Amino acid sequence: MPLPTATVLGILSDNLSRRGSVLPLSRRAATRWAKGLGIPEGGDTVLYTGHMYQLIPAIDALAGLLARLEDSRLTRLFGLGRFVNRFISLTFFMQLLVSRRKRAQYDAMLRDIAGLLQKAGISFGYLYGEEMYSGTLAYDEGLDDAFGPHARRVAETFQRRGVRRVITVDPHTTHMLHEVYPRFVPGFRLEVQSYLDVLAAAAGEAKAGANGQVVIHDSCVYARYEGVVEAPRVLLRRAGIAVGEPALTGLATHCCGGPAEVLFPGEAHRIALERVAQLTQVGRRITTMCPICLVNLRKAAGDGAEVLDISQVLAAADGGRG
Repeated sequence: MPLPTATVLGILSDNLSRRGSVLPLSRRAATRWAKGLGIPEGGDTVLYTGHMYQLIPAIDALAGLLARLEDSRLTRLFGLGRFVNRFISLTFFMQLLVSRRKRAQYDAMLRDIAGLLQKAGISFGYLYGEEMYSGTLAYDEGLDDAFGPHARRVAETFQRRGVRRVITVDPHTTHMLHEVYPRFVPGFRLEVQSYLDVLAAAAGEAKAGANGQVVIHDSCVYARYEGVVEAPRVLLRRAGIAVGEPALTGLATHCCGGPAEVLFPGEAHRIALERVAQLTQVGRRITTMCPICLVNLRKAAGDGAEVLDISQVLAAADGGRG
């Protein structure tokens, strides 16, 4: 039997309404990446993670579990699972399926992003335990009834803390705050900018010599919805890294398969395999700028290519900052 999509979506919706996230995450797990970086608490400009990088390991674990259950008779039990999950957070146990090493990898990407901003002289704070999940996956899957109230709670937190400007770390969160929240939250007004745009606009000297080449994979959301196309290329070239372009690039970029991996894991993997084949025609060191793209392309590439987040590439070229 195929996955009961309505039940899976119901579980995610229940979690967002009852627990503040599609996959519950403790405050400690959400903020662990910032430990020791000396980022001030709060302020009128904050770095907002939206919990995307922190949640990706658990989302990946959930997608892997659902892929194994796809077309299985066990899908008949999903209705019971949703009922139980309303009282006991079953999806919380997804965190137990994630290794400490994998969690540390994604935390390190956030540390790299913060480190790059600090070295560029950008002043920002962080809301630490008060930062809330952006609601991205719920919105992407059409769960408007649960997403709307959640978006208003997030907006109220920003307002209460006096936040006026937000620096985002991924395309989905950028688009949510820039375009989606104003449609769900009356009077929502924040200056929203991707950290890639912030870094590209900051003064910086081009590095002499070459730091190798990467093949760039554009995020659909960044490229088509937010117009973030040139900034990552500027930053890579400034770091002395040659940029390889696949046949489908920029506004014509090819999907990585996400966020369909939660509902249709087999189809999402097929799409990711297609994209990896296109990218590896140019080179086998690939850079992404979205955690969803990163995890989907890494799984599809296996040992056939190295897939890195752009924060890792830039930090390595900068001497391992973060």
